[in-house]
Amino acid sequence: MKLANRLSRVKPSATLAVNAKALELKNKGIDVISLAVGEPDFPTPDHIAESAKNAIDSHFTRYTAVAGIPEIRSAVCEYFKRIYNVTSKNENVVIGNGGKQCLYNLLLCLLNDGDDVLIPVPYWTSYPDMAALAGANPVFVPSSVENGYRINIESLEKACTPKTRVLILNSPSNPSGVTYSQKEIDEIVLWAVQKDIFVIADEVYDQLVYNDEYKSTAAKLWEQYPDKIAVINALSKSFAMTGWRLGYTLAHPDLIKEMVKLQGQITSSVCSIAQKAGVTALTSSYGCIAPMKEAFKRRRDLAHAELSSWEGVICPKPEGAFYLFPDVSKLFCSKYKNAPELCTYLLDEAKVAVMPGDAFGLPSCIRLSYAVSDETLKKALTAIKQALYK
Repeated sequence: MKLANRLSRVKPSATLAVNAKALELKNKGIDVISLAVGEPDFPTPDHIAESAKNAIDSHFTRYTAVAGIPEIRSAVCEYFKRIYNVTSKNENVVIGNGGKQCLYNLLLCLLNDGDDVLIPVPYWTSYPDMAALAGANPVFVPSSVENGYRINIESLEKACTPKTRVLILNSPSNPSGVTYSQKEIDEIVLWAVQKDIFVIADEVYDQLVYNDEYKSTAAKLWEQYPDKIAVINALSKSFAMTGWRLGYTLAHPDLIKEMVKLQGQITSSVCSIAQKAGVTALTSSYGCIAPMKEAFKRRRDLAHAELSSWEGVICPKPEGAFYLFPDVSKLFCSKYKNAPELCTYLLDEAKVAVMPGDAFGLPSCIRLSYAVSDETLKKALTAIKQALYK
């Protein structure tokens, strides 16, 4: 069988691969704790689930407009107004099957073959592969554990090329949890605008920020430069709605039209029932987020304090999301020479699944998700420590 050449540019999802191995062990009756996948352990809030049930009972089960029903597009506009005091219209919004589709559709609409895409390191695993599928070249902007994985204008200038077309800016970050202040966001975005580089701001974790100093958004500058910036968000993390597959993009109406045209040929509309649930999530009280965020903050503090006490481990404290991204390179030895071997060892020996940093562009690190119960997190960290230092 002859397959398309473009597939050679894409790697399988490392996150899903590690989780699949953990599930395989679980299916064999082995007690495995997974800290590999970024999924809240909380159920979708009852009032959101109830609205989906009501949608089914009222037979709201037919196709909708590709861009989303008017109510959910308006709800997204209301969200940006309530949270960031940013004014937008329905024509600025498209609803996608998760933030992932929104991002990929954006890249397909913005990039031509041979264009360069600036991707800060560490990065979410899918960024380089999506850029490659769109025919572009991922160009990595380095950071280091010593500076808390933050990029700056100097590092952007060094990575920028004459072919640079797009910058993907993820704050709060998966995998590092690094979150930029509004001043830092503005500085980076304005640099890109002056360079005529389009900014895609991935803000999927925007409600999971643990310090008011780091509550920020590119949407504030989007109002001034709507043809230079697009903001991606989703309901997956903040509202514990991962399986509902609801993401959205805020962008210029002309770009939204092109995204809708593209989406219409690929997936068409998002599930009608999920859209009704999304309307309720975005227009109701956001009080349901507070207890989840408080739990994540508590777990962050617990896990960060523990990891920071381990000899040979360097772990910056994240300002947002629900991941820790420690540098463990000083632990590499004949037993496990690199991060993938270390992760395999921990799965076999400690029965804990974590992600190798190679998948995120930093092979000296591993990623741990603390989106599990306090008890499970403590048990996992104890098992990891025993396996590493026995």
